[in-house]
Amino acid sequence: MKKILFLLSVIFVISCQHEVDYSPRKINFDRDICANCLMGIAEPNYAVQAINNNGKVLWFDDIGCFVEYIETPAWENFSKGEKPKVWIADADTGEWLDIEKAWYRFGDRTPMGFGYGAVKNKKEGYFDYSTTIKRIKEGKTNRESFIKKHKMMEHSDKNGKKMKCAAGKCG
Repeated sequence: MKKILFLLSVIFVISCQHEVDYSPRKINFDRDICANCLMGIAEPNYAVQAINNNGKVLWFDDIGCFVEYIETPAWENFSKGEKPKVWIADADTGEWLDIEKAWYRFGDRTPMGFGYGAVKNKKEGYFDYSTTIKRIKEGKTNRESFIKKHKMMEHSDKNGKKMKCAAGKCG
């Protein structure tokens, strides 16, 4: 009887264990949103996805959003002390790359204006992962001009007069 109970408990434990799929997921454009800025994922060639040990996925629409998010308590809660698998899309091909093995160029027009595009192969002037993270944290991005552009957009009134608009108010 003890042997049968032991075997049943072993089978139960083994059957409860599941292997986590860390492979990159397909973006669901109608529902996947950036965990940091809460914008919908619109440009697949700049997206980032993180998969934790429970198979839960967090999406980011720009590597800069990812860098900001990993500094928050929400990231600690998501990762639960283990390093999630993180993928970034190749800016040229859309292929998913290991975020730490990709190379980064600066000057791309990215969804949130940080300006870093990931690519598979290194070229002169490209940055490795740790350097890119450091540069983003230091503010070496296109974010300031991106925000300025999107906060102060110029519109014309019905008479063709140019107006500056900030935060949805024109005048």
